[in-house]
Amino acid sequence: MTELTGWYKVASSSIWEDRLALSATTTAGKWETSPGSRRILVGLLGRGIQLSRTPAMHEAEGRAQGLSCVYTLLDTETMGETAPPLGDLITFAEHFGFTGFNVTFPYKQEIIPLLDELSEAAEILGSVNTVVFRGGRRIGHNTDKWGFKESFRHGLAGQKRRQVLLLGAGGAGAAVAQALLESGVETLLVTDLQADRAEALASRLRSSGGTQMVEVVSDLAKASARADGIVNATPVGMAKLPGMPIAADLLRPECWVADIVYLPLETELLRQARQRGCRTLSGEGMAVFQAVRAFELFTGLAPDVERMKAAFAAFGSVRDPADKGLGHSQ
Repeated sequence: MTELTGWYKVASSSIWEDRLALSATTTAGKWETSPGSRRILVGLLGRGIQLSRTPAMHEAEGRAQGLSCVYTLLDTETMGETAPPLGDLITFAEHFGFTGFNVTFPYKQEIIPLLDELSEAAEILGSVNTVVFRGGRRIGHNTDKWGFKESFRHGLAGQKRRQVLLLGAGGAGAAVAQALLESGVETLLVTDLQADRAEALASRLRSSGGTQMVEVVSDLAKASARADGIVNATPVGMAKLPGMPIAADLLRPECWVADIVYLPLETELLRQARQRGCRTLSGEGMAVFQAVRAFELFTGLAPDVERMKAAFAAFGSVRDPADKGLGHSQ
């Protein structure tokens, strides 16, 4: 286990220490409600994640299975002007007794060098969205790929998928790319604002030994004209990154459109696609299914998928329909 760094020595006079104390008090209070049950402390590490529905899903499923499960947010946006180093946050989670934590934007790739071990999926994808502490080791997993694959299987069954345009080649994009190839896509067209990142993902996918084609594209007009489907794996469409990752006039009615952003459930991209007659898939399914697999990694118990779906939906129902919250796969 890593030694605490100097950051913790200066934190004693910071707002961040107060937040840690509050978090610890809240955790203790939740555990008091079921003192005889098995206790699990997990969380979500990301930036701008205050409206994530993942805590509600994990805590509700924990209660249903007789666990005292506390799921807290490690939101670097709330940690002052300069957030603590990522390594310090991982060490904090270890020292405070976390079983593990989920990882979301923008840390899915940055966290990898700070881990001791990667699952096969995380290694292949170069992206981690779940960290489990076990035997003094930090083990990185990726449940995003399975999450999107299951969502795609349930929500777009029977849709043409010969050629698909993927917008975004970051951590979530890598998982979605592999899921699409495993779901029967013959040619994957990859684009990213950082061309080198798109090239790196395409190279990794080609080296995996599949027979499918992977192309890096920059002309969205030409690429979208070829595509049977379009998937947004960028954060564009979230509340703090409003807008669309592709021009609305490039959406053809015969082309299905999927988005991994789930708050709002109908992003501007999906709204425009629906208005043009496209079949659409929101980010809800991926958010639920990745949480299902992560819960199993944290607890060793098989969760009830329908129960976690209901917890996701119930969380949203108590919010103002006009709420344009922040959500990106977690």
